[in-house]
Amino acid sequence: AHNTLPLNTWVLVTNLSNGKTVVLKITDRMHPKNKRLIDLSRAAAIRLGYVRKGLTRVKVVPLGLKRPLEADPQ
Repeated sequence: AHNTLPLNTWVLVTNLSNGKTVVLKITDRMHPKNKRLIDLSRAAAIRLGYVRKGLTRVKVVPLGLKRPLEADPQ
C-alpha cells in the first residue's frame, strides 16, 4: 500500500540496512493520516529480511505501470 503513487504501479523496494530488494505492485492505499512511506505484505517483509523487526528504512523506486521483466510472479 502506498498513498501517493498510482495504483498498479510497479516499484523496486530496497531494505537500506541489508541491501535486499523486491519488486512489487501497488494495489492498495493506507489511511490518509499514516506517515509511513509504504506498507508491505508479510511475504515482501520476509524477502527483505526484516519481518521480526516490524519496521525498517526502505528506498522505493517507481518502475512504471508495465510489469518489469525481472518481477517475480506473486
